[in-house]
Amino acid sequence: MASLDWSAIGLSLRLAAIVCTVLLVIGTPIAYWLTFSKWRWKFLVESVVALPLVLPPTVLGFYVLLAIGSRSPVGRAWEGWTGHGLAFTFEGLVLASLLYSLPFMVQPIGAAFARVDRSLIEASATLGASRVRTFFRVTVPLSVEGIITGIVLSFAHTLGEFGVVLMVGGNLPGTTRTVSIAIYDHVQAFQYDEAKATALFLLLFSFVILALVYSLTRKPWAVVPNA
Repeated sequence: MASLDWSAIGLSLRLAAIVCTVLLVIGTPIAYWLTFSKWRWKFLVESVVALPLVLPPTVLGFYVLLAIGSRSPVGRAWEGWTGHGLAFTFEGLVLASLLYSLPFMVQPIGAAFARVDRSLIEASATLGASRVRTFFRVTVPLSVEGIITGIVLSFAHTLGEFGVVLMVGGNLPGTTRTVSIAIYDHVQAFQYDEAKATALFLLLFSFVILALVYSLTRKPWAVVPNA
């Protein structure tokens, strides 16, 4: 009986959880600014945020690898601080994954913010509430579905990414070997039973997560009046 590659699965889950948490913290204010800012050039920022949606993962991974390599300022600074390089490490995977999954957090949350009734925000300001208080007491509660969607999409996207991970992290067991790379390795080695088992686990896990989210965010059926 084929066994699951628990090391790769555990590393992927840890990577997805860290990236998802960090993206929620940094992506929410970005989404808020993009939604409510009236700066005429904000479309440039929107384009940068959305770039990973259309850019091939290998291209993004290549540029991230150059940016964090031993010859780059970021790479040298990191090596001077930690004593080791940033490329081909778990930390490098986190950084690359943050960039790659950023639009999957920002866009759903931004869309939810845009649907919030502006009159409610104005009413909160009229009553003397600060922007921060209005954000947490009005905007966030009315945008829960978008926030949940962003969390799930960024988590799932990070969990299954391949090109960026391979370019930036390589294939180091226990360090950068994620579940998608493990499946690829099994196929390359003609270990189809192991590949099937790991792929099935990932498929079922993703399905359960999505089903749970849809069950939590679905709207109730409209009440049909009696004839």
